[in-house]
Amino acid sequence: MNGVVLQHCDVLVIGAGPAGMAAAVAAATRGAAVVVIDDNPAPGGQIWRDGPGAVLPPAAHRWREALARHANIHVRSGTRVVAATMAATATATATAPRELLLEDAEGATRMRWNKLVLCTGARELLLPFPGWTLPGVTGAGGLQALVKAGLPVAGERIVVAGSGPLLLAAAATAHAAGATVLRIAEQASFASVARFGVGLVRWPGKAAQAVALGGMSVGAQGLRYRTGSRIVSAQGTAQVESVRLRQGGREVDIACDRIACGFGLVPNTQLGQLLGCALAGPGLSVDALQATSVAGIYAAGECTGFGGSERALAQGTIAGHAAVGQEREAKAHQRERARWDAFAAQLHRSFALAPELRQMPGPDTLVCRCEDVPLSALSSCTGWADAKLHRRCGMGACQGRVCGDAAQFLFGWTPPAPRPPLSPARIATLAALAALPDQGGQGDQGDARQ
Repeated sequence: MNGVVLQHCDVLVIGAGPAGMAAAVAAATRGAAVVVIDDNPAPGGQIWRDGPGAVLPPAAHRWREALARHANIHVRSGTRVVAATMAATATATATAPRELLLEDAEGATRMRWNKLVLCTGARELLLPFPGWTLPGVTGAGGLQALVKAGLPVAGERIVVAGSGPLLLAAAATAHAAGATVLRIAEQASFASVARFGVGLVRWPGKAAQAVALGGMSVGAQGLRYRTGSRIVSAQGTAQVESVRLRQGGREVDIACDRIACGFGLVPNTQLGQLLGCALAGPGLSVDALQATSVAGIYAAGECTGFGGSERALAQGTIAGHAAVGQEREAKAHQRERARWDAFAAQLHRSFALAPELRQMPGPDTLVCRCEDVPLSALSSCTGWADAKLHRRCGMGACQGRVCGDAAQFLFGWTPPAPRPPLSPARIATLAALAALPDQGGQGDQGDARQ
């Protein structure tokens, strides 16, 4: 890498999922120079992830086409945020340049922006249980991503467990790829799931999706979707061979080849926090125009809390218009957002995690799989800092993204504060960060609008 390229844009959008695409299109209508960065090969985010095994919905194609229609939108796929430079922090003055250090396959870029829209999405909440580190155990969303990327699962026997509508979506993806879904174990009670189903009359589109997904929940041996059911353990030597589930007051063993287990989503707020944005619950705090607590920074989609693609599209549209001063156009979409905010609230109430899930890991169950830290080693720790300093919890490759979320659920610990680099980076990129003009270095000039 020969130096660091310096570029500038009017609006920088981080994330090319539904929220990011909607924000970019809305901002582009004012003629702003918009740059969208995303670490995936193509726009769509996790929900509309493309690949050899993916079947994208019409909405995904429509929004991709909308991005392509605007010559003032530059999409940079395969690009990650490494760090925020000194000028981008919340302590910078209003006139100081705001910039992020990015990296792609070609090298590093210092991207300066006038307005920033964070659409960083969410990640799966993975909770530990005996056997969860066996080959063949993935997250529910992780299974979807693997199948879309071309993982052959035809003929495999799969059990899906955890909580939320993502279980049905993951099961449907595996089923369509030729797998046999033996069981969908939902931890929420029958009454809670039934109330959620009845309430979908307010959102007819979601009701239709539920009916379509529910159809594949009935197999040759009867109903495969069981409420009030949770995973106890996974068994196997070199890989998964069976799973034990607790259904009511009894336990059942099911022979299987793969387990997909997910307990909802956790907002990706690391970049926002690094820039000084306040939190509201697990997500970034935003006002009626999707503005965060830091001037010039907006947030939309699941980094503000999980609520589905429709909510993300509405939020992204509002944020994009607001970022370029189109307040009237932004307010025109607030009713649509309110409609999907209500859906999100119902979703969270219906699939709230039961306290009994904290009993899943045993003393020898690894909580931090990167550093091989079992539950027993953490029981005497007073908090995250203590666990990190004395047990190396969170010191591995995931940097606490997996075990930090698990520890928050299990122990109530506050997750670790984000620190740069936010993603793996080349040594040359990290060296360039130390040599930026703010620290006495220099970079090559460029413009994202060229």
